[in-house]
Amino acid sequence: MDYNTQREKLVLPEYGRHVQKMIEQVKAIEDKEKRSEQMRAVVQVMGLLNPQIREFNDYKHKLWDHAQVIGGFDLDIDAPYPAPTPQQFEARPDVIKLPEKPVKAACYGRNIENMIGLIADREDDDIKKEMIRTLALYMRQQYLIWNKDNVAEETIFADIERLSDGKLKVPEDVHLGAIAQNANFSRPGISVGTQNAGGNFGGGGKKNRNWKRKK
Repeated sequence: MDYNTQREKLVLPEYGRHVQKMIEQVKAIEDKEKRSEQMRAVVQVMGLLNPQIREFNDYKHKLWDHAQVIGGFDLDIDAPYPAPTPQQFEARPDVIKLPEKPVKAACYGRNIENMIGLIADREDDDIKKEMIRTLALYMRQQYLIWNKDNVAEETIFADIERLSDGKLKVPEDVHLGAIAQNANFSRPGISVGTQNAGGNFGGGGKKNRNWKRKK
């Protein structure tokens, strides 16, 4: 029996073992012109096996680079693009620095803190007042997702002032209004169905089984 674990490791699995074998056979061709011609045919096959690569503007260049990678970077052919080097694929990407400042309130998240900072830096006007109210409504929604108890608007306003380090204060004439009785706040990924007239929970419910069979 010939098991995959006993075979040579696939360099790029998305192209499969047949492409890898074809490239090995192309490398064994002595005539460079013939070798280059056969390699162009193999690259066309690679494009068919990996169609999502066509989403890139330079997909043809990527296909030839992938062919060079599978061939071990030593394909002696006349390619339309310069051959890449192993160092280009071995280099590690730059490290993305994460914010070192901890989140002040987990139920709101860092984006809320950033929005509070932007609003606090804005000059006082009617637009800023409306932005504060919209932000407070969203914060109340986030608060109720993670804390099922009701929350007073004063609590949200105090959180805004705390998260802004006192730079942003809610005007006295801003109010959030009452929460609708049928309002439903659920955590991300949790779907809470509503009870329908038949007593079932869920969006679609079950079909009525009291149907008559057609004769």
